[in-house]
Amino acid sequence: MNTTIITNIQGFSIHDGPGIRTVVFFKGCLLSCRWCANPECLSKKPEIGFIHSLCQQCGKCLEVCPNNAIRSGEDVYRIERLRCDSCGKCVENCDYGALVRYGDLMTVDEVWDAVRRDKMFYDTSGGGVTASGGEPLLHAQFVKELFQLCHNERIGTCIETSGFVDTDAFLEVIPVTERFLFDLKHMDSVTHKKYTGQFNDQILKNARVVVESGVNVLFRQPLIPGVNDTTTHIEATAAFLKTLGKKALSLELMPYHRMGQDKYKALNMEYRMENTPIMSYDELEAIKKAYMDLGINCSISR
Repeated sequence: MNTTIITNIQGFSIHDGPGIRTVVFFKGCLLSCRWCANPECLSKKPEIGFIHSLCQQCGKCLEVCPNNAIRSGEDVYRIERLRCDSCGKCVENCDYGALVRYGDLMTVDEVWDAVRRDKMFYDTSGGGVTASGGEPLLHAQFVKELFQLCHNERIGTCIETSGFVDTDAFLEVIPVTERFLFDLKHMDSVTHKKYTGQFNDQILKNARVVVESGVNVLFRQPLIPGVNDTTTHIEATAAFLKTLGKKALSLELMPYHRMGQDKYKALNMEYRMENTPIMSYDELEAIKKAYMDLGINCSISR
């Protein structure tokens, strides 16, 4: 039976495709975007997070850890990563919610059982199930099996993707996917690597494959001040979309935010974007207008 690591299954989402949706967050991503809001989804393996402000120093986690991977002391990070195997016993015995396990092994049937419960909301709103992450297409066979079950029950299907996977992964899921939300982070390959850890050649290739397949796709762009908000980059993005044909002349901007910052702290990871400003309404509208003036139907995710 097909299994994979799922970080979270979030119901009643309205920002991850049309209507009311349930979002399945898959673990693992080949990019390392500096602004990533889901750092708990980057590694393929389960991880234990520590929320320092909730810890009451009761000591239960130290007593139950089979690997002696828990540190003691008020001003130290609780988890010794080299010893921790993310078994979750500390999480189970923490009465204050200071320890959290990111990622659980689930079967397709278990995920299906969770998402099918909200079918009445999908039916009334035109919603459905969205595979997200991390990068869900690293688990293409799992997504395909899940979406086949969705199709059998007439539940809509959507994938949020960075595009940085083998093209075969797209070809595997396209027949059972109604729409893609496809990120275009930066048009310059060297700059793309600087901020995400990878060149963008494979992403741009896959963007063309998805459009040419005829499936519904909305391109999106995380809008990062000082990274991809310049006139030069706006023009380059618009020019690329135009090469894909009339069906690709839409772009949704996703303004930079810091809502994932606390998860970096929980995982003891460096957050490298804390000095990046939040764009004002007028700044966002000006960039939207710049895209519109270039013939791109642009919207802003709020």
